[in-house]
Amino acid sequence: MDKYVCPCGYEYDPAVGDPDNGVAPGTPWENVPEDWVCPICGMGKDVFEKA
Repeated sequence: MDKYVCPCGYEYDPAVGDPDNGVAPGTPWENVPEDWVCPICGMGKDVFEKA
C-alpha cells in the first residue's frame, strides 16, 4: 500500500492508519474518509501526494 505525504511533512502510512482520528491501521488511502484532515496541520486529503 502506498504512503501519502502532506505539504507539512506528515506522512500517512496505511499500515499505521490514524487511529486517534478514526482511521484504523491497515486502511488504504482510497478508503480514508474524504472529510479526514491531516492531524498535524488540518489540510484535507486533496493536498496529499503519493510518497
